[in-house]
Amino acid sequence: MEGLLKDKTCVVTGGSKGIGLAVVELFARQGGRVYYLSRSEAADPSALGAAAAAGGGSVAWVACDVAEEAQVQKAVDAIVAEAGSIDALVNNAGVTRDKLALRMSLEDWEAVLRANLTSAFLVSREAARHMIKRRSGSIVNMSSVVGLMGNGGQANYAASKAGLVGFTKSLARELSSRSVRVNAIAPGFIETSMTERIGEEAKERLKASIPLGRVGQPEEVAAAALYLCSELSSYVTGEVLRVDGGMGM
Repeated sequence: MEGLLKDKTCVVTGGSKGIGLAVVELFARQGGRVYYLSRSEAADPSALGAAAAAGGGSVAWVACDVAEEAQVQKAVDAIVAEAGSIDALVNNAGVTRDKLALRMSLEDWEAVLRANLTSAFLVSREAARHMIKRRSGSIVNMSSVVGLMGNGGQANYAASKAGLVGFTKSLARELSSRSVRVNAIAPGFIETSMTERIGEEAKERLKASIPLGRVGQPEEVAAAALYLCSELSSYVTGEVLRVDGGMGM
């Protein structure tokens, strides 16, 4: 199916690389007017332009640290002033600072919670104010199977991603009466720059724990985001969709 986001204004945080970049490209190919918020621009903006041209959409970078309230407010106001509305939001921005909990500094704990969880609250709050006025919209929060299962050495990351699940379900209840849907995606082991740092031996152990026997691709997570941001999921809210090859069964 093509044109699922035609004439829709879509905002993607952390859209300059990895899963976020795949979401930006797919949404543009589906006709969306895509704004991606990140501190740096995508490495190859021309590729995004080509994707947009192929699907009749558009892509624009908005420089923004989504963990900073004033920057988020300014970015969302600018997007609404230009596009007139926000129809879909994907909160994808995230970082890791892995370490055993007993050796983890308060700074590493708070930095990950702020980048992964607080940012989703800030952007959702600003975007939702515009969505409820139009009684329409979809918000997708990028959680993780780690937030559902836990993982040694990632207490801060797991807590932030588990927090996104609770935030998703609570916000879904708050906004449903205004026809704004809120869902989450829980990716498993996805091949991105974030997972490239894992050694080959560890990767093989991870693959062995995945029923489908392979790692996932960013495009496969982007497809789930497209489903949740389009009318294909018009009766879905408060859901956590795992995209993990069966890893979390």
